[in-house]
Amino acid sequence: MIFFKPLAVVLLAASAASAGVIKFATLAPEGTEAMKVMQAIDAEVRQKTGGALKFKFYAGGRQGDERDVVRKIRSGQLHAGGFTGVGLGEVAPLVRVVDGPWLFKDSAEVDHIYEKFAPDFEKALADAGYVLLGWTEVGFIYVFSKTAVAGPEDMRKIKIWVWEGDPIAEAAYTALGVHPIPLSITDVMTSLQTGLIDAVYNTPLYAIAMQWHEKARFIHAQPVANASGAVLVSKKAFDALPEAQRTALLEVSRKHLKTFNDLTRRLNADALAQLKKQGLSLVPPTAAALSAYEEAGRSSRRALAGRLYPAELLERVEKALAALRAGKGAKR
Repeated sequence: MIFFKPLAVVLLAASAASAGVIKFATLAPEGTEAMKVMQAIDAEVRQKTGGALKFKFYAGGRQGDERDVVRKIRSGQLHAGGFTGVGLGEVAPLVRVVDGPWLFKDSAEVDHIYEKFAPDFEKALADAGYVLLGWTEVGFIYVFSKTAVAGPEDMRKIKIWVWEGDPIAEAAYTALGVHPIPLSITDVMTSLQTGLIDAVYNTPLYAIAMQWHEKARFIHAQPVANASGAVLVSKKAFDALPEAQRTALLEVSRKHLKTFNDLTRRLNADALAQLKKQGLSLVPPTAAALSAYEEAGRSSRRALAGRLYPAELLERVEKALAALRAGKGAKR
């Protein structure tokens, strides 16, 4: 949730490796596919290591927001965490170029950029001291609101939430002239109930999981961004494991995470259909709104260059997308 942000980043401390227990915290609630995947990884890792390596899970934000989890990992209170883009940005900010507002038009473009720029992203993670176990995806992010939103003008009239500490979301809203209310994600539901905020952003799947859809019954049909992340293990912790455990962790994680993105995409499509059946209204953007988003996307992504990622990387990503779109147009 990805801006914006999946299950996404796993960090392991060396102390966890030596004890054989990985204390893992995530915002993903119990019962979600993200947690089911982690539990499947845990079960198979236990089986392959004879119980020598296992996870202990703290789901549903029990250990606080993602920044809280990062701090607890650094202090040794936790050993692992499942993060969206906010947490990933604490580890390797360069990777958040793929969370850029209004960057992607569909999942094929997402896949193309991840494949083409994998060496850049993996090097950034390795330089930060992490081993990549696999990319994950939360999906396309939509604005959910208590009243209909058809474009930026409507957003300026309401109290819209922004994830506290997320520079990408802040840049996107700033480019639209919107002044959001920063809050920890763990405070969102209460704030919707009390009226402190009346609009949020999330994927259809996680809006249901967090029950935000019960308070915000309108969905703006134009996605803001594609929320993505990664499953990582710190190199220090990884190297502290016996070779057999390292092999098991890598093989099992990559096997399960390989199919996670396709599953998440199907579940998001199903969730959107379910929300419409439950009576939520899908509000299409106006023509003026689409033009505004195009311009806001360009300006906000450039405003983040130098802060999160190099300007030359953004330029290469945007050129790669332009070439892909030109190729699609030529085939029609």
